[in-house]
Amino acid sequence: MRNFKQRCCCGAHGKYAHKLLNDLFANYTSALRPVEDTDKALNVTLRITLSQIIDMDERNQILTAYLWIRQVWTDAYLRWNKDDYDGLDTIRIPSSYVWRPDIVLYNNADDQFTGSMETNVVIRHDGQIMWDSPAITKSSCKVDVSFFPFDGQQCRLTFGSWTYNGNQIDILNGLDSGDLTDFVENVEWEVLGMPAKKNVILYGCCSDPYPDVTYTLKLKRRASFYIFNLLIPCIMISFLAPLGFYLPADSGEKVSLGVTVLLALTVFQLLVAESMPPSENVPLIGKYYIATMTLITASTALTIFIMNIHHCGPDAKPVPKWAKTIVLQYMAKIFFVYEVGENCMSPKPDKPDAAPPAKTNTMNGQAKKDDFVLKIKKSQDGLAQKLQEIQEELDQRGTPAASMANTPTNCYTPWKEEGKYVSLDRGDCGGGGKNKDTFCKVQCVCHHHDLLKNTEYIANCYRDQKATQRRTTEWKKVAKVMDRFFMWIFFIMVFFMSLLIMGKAV
Repeated sequence: MRNFKQRCCCGAHGKYAHKLLNDLFANYTSALRPVEDTDKALNVTLRITLSQIIDMDERNQILTAYLWIRQVWTDAYLRWNKDDYDGLDTIRIPSSYVWRPDIVLYNNADDQFTGSMETNVVIRHDGQIMWDSPAITKSSCKVDVSFFPFDGQQCRLTFGSWTYNGNQIDILNGLDSGDLTDFVENVEWEVLGMPAKKNVILYGCCSDPYPDVTYTLKLKRRASFYIFNLLIPCIMISFLAPLGFYLPADSGEKVSLGVTVLLALTVFQLLVAESMPPSENVPLIGKYYIATMTLITASTALTIFIMNIHHCGPDAKPVPKWAKTIVLQYMAKIFFVYEVGENCMSPKPDKPDAAPPAKTNTMNGQAKKDDFVLKIKKSQDGLAQKLQEIQEELDQRGTPAASMANTPTNCYTPWKEEGKYVSLDRGDCGGGGKNKDTFCKVQCVCHHHDLLKNTEYIANCYRDQKATQRRTTEWKKVAKVMDRFFMWIFFIMVFFMSLLIMGKAV
């Protein structure tokens, strides 16, 4: 019995609904504003529900969103007494049957200018009309990418009547903010809020006020994608640049490593530039790339400079005293740069001298050279004096050997040394006994003097070679110390730059 009564009631409602529709729209027009007094403004309550963020095009600065738009107003010509229609208090009819406010999105960026979907309206017996319609909107949004990828955006959605001024239609806020209860989470953007604010603006074209409701959509970018795909690879590549200073100079790969890292960062820079709008605001990640590329360029230039120091040839000037003091003594210990056989606990000791020297000149790596030359000169003076004494003894005796020494014959082969003739033959010459021994002694002394001259020449060549080798070694050590110094400097700079940019994510 109860189900039967319900079916009868529903049938009665259907019958009265047709009657109500015919009665309401018998003399109704949807072209005019439905007010009894044309001097009064019609209040339209606007409420926005954000359902989904479809796309955020930073390069073109367009926000594509899926909204539910609810508009509520009162139509003075669509009222009835529900008792006359079997208690029917609401009906749902197509929205095209009734007058609708021409509320549009002012900052619409859609090229087709599509409006809301043609959905039904709900009409109450007191004339209140509620129109719920979904819409996919494309709105212009001013994008600030200064802190990309740790940026936040504020996109405004401004709704207002296109033709009616504030004296004809007054727009009211349904809520203080947009409704986010049915929002579908976006993988790239996090919605922080959507406050609403009513504005009354006087445009230059018209003297009448035009009210509007502006919803400010506050977005924050989820930076995880960009951290793992753009930042971390860049940081890892950046830490390879200082390692170029650690490579041995003879490997030939120091400059190649710097150029390779520079090209890799250029690729990442192009990827970021393609997705960003061409504005004057350089994104944070772009600044990081530029700073890192500047560091790598500087490190490559310094590497070339240090390699020139390393490959200084034998003709290079000696290492200055200040460089020896600062670089080879202090900086080498600070950065743990030692020669072969040295370590930080027991540095290589200097070789002790055979005799305590006086104040000597150590320029060009020729330590002790003046002492050695002085000894050679003393030996030469002794030999000359000894030869002079022997010659005087021969002259005093007046022996044939003396005359032969002064006037060489076929029996003696002359060899002139410091104005004296000395026999080089020991067995066939005349004279005997003591004079013969004297000639042999003179001959041996002269051979000793010749040997001493040759030895001095070989020693000088050896000293020059050692001095050149030592000078070259010192320049190589200077280059190695500078490599270690710049390696730690660039490591610290890259570390702090990475720490600053990663700190923005916290």
